[in-house]
Amino acid sequence: MAKDMTLWWGSGSPPCWRVMIALEEKKLQGYNQKLLSFEKGEHKSKEVMDVNPRGQLPAFKCGDKIINESYGACFFLECEYMSQGTKLIPVTSSEKALVLQRTFEGNTLHQKMVDVFMYNRRVPENERHESAFKRLKETLTGEVQMWEGYLQKTPGGFLAGKSFSMADVIVYPSVALLFRMGLSEKRYPKLSEYHKNLKDRPSIKATWPPLWKDTPGQDFLKDI
Repeated sequence: MAKDMTLWWGSGSPPCWRVMIALEEKKLQGYNQKLLSFEKGEHKSKEVMDVNPRGQLPAFKCGDKIINESYGACFFLECEYMSQGTKLIPVTSSEKALVLQRTFEGNTLHQKMVDVFMYNRRVPENERHESAFKRLKETLTGEVQMWEGYLQKTPGGFLAGKSFSMADVIVYPSVALLFRMGLSEKRYPKLSEYHKNLKDRPSIKATWPPLWKDTPGQDFLKDI
């Protein structure tokens, strides 16, 4: 099964990491994988563009099927291999509803995070305004506070109940990146506890971004 799969990925990218965690949780180790460099522009290579014309990572093939969007790839793996490995989407309707809610809310967290990280890259220098950047950081702060509140109300140490689920597959990489970029552990104790507790989960430990192992974190988000 896994030998028919190929993943093109970049180190430290939450969308790539999601797919890798899902593959581990579904016991699909042994898939073909190619680590590419964003800095060298390898995600724009012909090899990647042939699979993902958007020139983005991840790019993912399962046999002759292509699922490049990370949410789509994770859901595909859960649906195709439902009886294998960790059950990432519960059966009961109430549990399923919460998992799906938190899973898709993860996109909002990720986007607000990217808006802050990429502001200086995306906005030309002569069009940047400190007030605009401040608003983006305030928006991210409110979003992170919301997730801190979710964990305060949810028993079990996971984002959507007492078991590891698709919500954790999708959101954990974004949470880990927030802390790598300097998010305050004291200001967000529940998120920090969640981040640390899942760090040694086999699927996460096995796929921890190699770039992060060799380079220090930053303090970019120290005031969030």
